[in-house]
Amino acid sequence: MREPGFHDDIPEPEYHADRLSLSVSGAKTLLKAPALFRWRQDNPEHKDVFDFGTAAHELVLGVGPGIAIIPATSRAKADQEAHKAAKEAAHAEGKTPVTAEQYERIEAMADALSHHETAMRLLSEGRPEVSAYCEDDATGVMRRGRFDWLGPTILTDYKSAATVEPWQFAGAVAKFGYHQQAAWYLDLARDLDHPAQAFAFICQEKEAPYLIEVYDLDDAAIARGRELNNRALDLFRRCTEDDEWPGYTGRQFTTLSLPRWAHYDNDTEMTA
Repeated sequence: MREPGFHDDIPEPEYHADRLSLSVSGAKTLLKAPALFRWRQDNPEHKDVFDFGTAAHELVLGVGPGIAIIPATSRAKADQEAHKAAKEAAHAEGKTPVTAEQYERIEAMADALSHHETAMRLLSEGRPEVSAYCEDDATGVMRRGRFDWLGPTILTDYKSAATVEPWQFAGAVAKFGYHQQAAWYLDLARDLDHPAQAFAFICQEKEAPYLIEVYDLDDAAIARGRELNNRALDLFRRCTEDDEWPGYTGRQFTTLSLPRWAHYDNDTEMTA
């Protein structure tokens, strides 16, 4: 198990393979179903959909295992086979595969970001891709996190997205648990005596003109994220101690009711 503290030298695959500590992504999966968490631990899977965002992170933050330019695919079988082989070779080397067209877009995103005053100020001081470990006092669980950018007083996360409209991003916060992420990293930094005052999201669209917004979350969102994280930490402790990883309900048989809307949908007669 890693010693508590900040670590600049942990390769990303090694960080993600750690089974003795809990990350915030693991905490979110645990709250869905402990059995799902354990399955994903035992059967790690790479999702190609994340390659674009990973490559954007590397170019924007200036650190990473490297980007491999691979041939584009098409309907032609030969192109599909060449694309697949190049992608697999890049992953085998620990690199992130993207096509030339994708790389040009990522370069354009990085250029647009370089002209955003607030984003550049957030990324002007600090260290990228810093891993951190610290035991949770209440449960004894070792927590881990990997900061996109560990700034002197503001912790910053970079996200590429289809849209960064405020109301859309607020929905993404709830859907993907970004409030848990913010609370997790703020608490992790605090418990390691880092003077973090806020957690900022630099959000950028993946299509031209690559619009950028910088957001943080209000106190109520952070409090709700912290509540969920504490629940996940206690659940991880109990499942680990008992070596029992239940499914969604933890019951053998569950009676369900229809959702409220199903009692009213199509309730009116059709008229000519």
